[in-house]
Amino acid sequence: MINDSARNLLCERFVNNNNIDPKLYDKYIVKRGLRNADGTGVIAGLTNICNVHGYVVNEGEKSPIPGQLIYRGYNINDLVSNVISENRFGYEETVYLLLMGELPNSKELEAFRMIISENRALPNDFFEDMILKAPSRNIMNKMARSILALYSYDDNPENRSPEYEMATAISIISKLPNIMVSAYQVKKRTFDGESMIMHPLIPEHSVAEMILSALRPDRKFTEEEAKLLDIMLMIHAEHGGGNNSTFSCRVLTSSGTDPYSAYAAAIGALKGPRHGGANAKVMGMHDCIKENVSNWNDEGEVADFMRKILRKEAYDKSGLIYGMGHAVYTLSDPRAVIMKENAKKLAKNTEFEKEFKLLETVEKLTPELFAEVKGDSKVMCANVDMYSGLVYRMLGIPEDLFTPLFAVSRMAGWCAHRFEELVTGKRIIRPAYKAVKTERNYIALAER
Repeated sequence: MINDSARNLLCERFVNNNNIDPKLYDKYIVKRGLRNADGTGVIAGLTNICNVHGYVVNEGEKSPIPGQLIYRGYNINDLVSNVISENRFGYEETVYLLLMGELPNSKELEAFRMIISENRALPNDFFEDMILKAPSRNIMNKMARSILALYSYDDNPENRSPEYEMATAISIISKLPNIMVSAYQVKKRTFDGESMIMHPLIPEHSVAEMILSALRPDRKFTEEEAKLLDIMLMIHAEHGGGNNSTFSCRVLTSSGTDPYSAYAAAIGALKGPRHGGANAKVMGMHDCIKENVSNWNDEGEVADFMRKILRKEAYDKSGLIYGMGHAVYTLSDPRAVIMKENAKKLAKNTEFEKEFKLLETVEKLTPELFAEVKGDSKVMCANVDMYSGLVYRMLGIPEDLFTPLFAVSRMAGWCAHRFEELVTGKRIIRPAYKAVKTERNYIALAER
């Protein structure tokens, strides 16, 4: 064990030797977080896969506009609304669009659904050796480890041919929901003292149906529930090349590494609370507000507690209102608009209606409170995480799976971006870091 004095010295050196004067970033014009001074992202590449549009630049000034999310040229609102109007599942169609670049016809879509179903099963002994014998409290870590482990079950994992990359991607997209649910069941038994229930796969199920069926002890779910989860999967499937996890996937791909390593890295990036982990943070903040505000309908009382959160006096003391604001979207996040509309329908006349209205109040109050407390009056909208956690909760999905479900959906986007990087990237991604430490003379060990 490390004694207290040694621990204190290590902590002191950890902080001192890793600290850089913020003024130096301005001096050397370093774009921290690969962000320009106006908050826009530094352009690091080109893509045909997705357009995330939240503002226009007019004569050097950013002007906010309603957010748009475009998959391969198709607006997400059109994709979702057509699936709803035709009363069918749409995630598989979305995966096909992202991977193949075009919408499938009915025959192609049916064949693709069958391929996904046929690839869901895990390799022989994989569950026992990779999941059951090495349980994890965090499902994201187990999913990343499992993706890496699949490399060992692949007869030709270094094959970079287009057909093999496509087959590997479809295999991983198909297996990941099964890996997620299996890891969660083992986690329940090992760490939560609950029963582990493993159901056989039903080939006819869509991805959304498969997840609900595998999670619930009695396997029962309504069509409305499955189709709402399907919409959740659709809107989380892709979000441009600049988001942290997708960029991570492209960075690793640019080095020439195998697909399993690239996709596992993307899962690791998504796990962070500043990225995919934010949906769980929203619900944690939501629960904190519920516990500390006696009248959820009193906007004044809600606002008073939100001021404490912004002043770093409450919740996790980060000073953040989770679920609000986005790097690109300004007036609205189209995913949040879709999510909010469906959350409202599901919550109506249920015990969750009050919780939905509380989130609406938080959304309404945040911009003015942010300006009041932080002195920042920037245009701010709810992002996808504001309502996704509540939707998952209404669907009976445990919080342990909020971010893993995001990863299950986003795997399609990661695969599409890996393909594009393989075909058009051709250069290893290597930004520069300027060294600011002055040179020192070496001191002999006996003289230190």
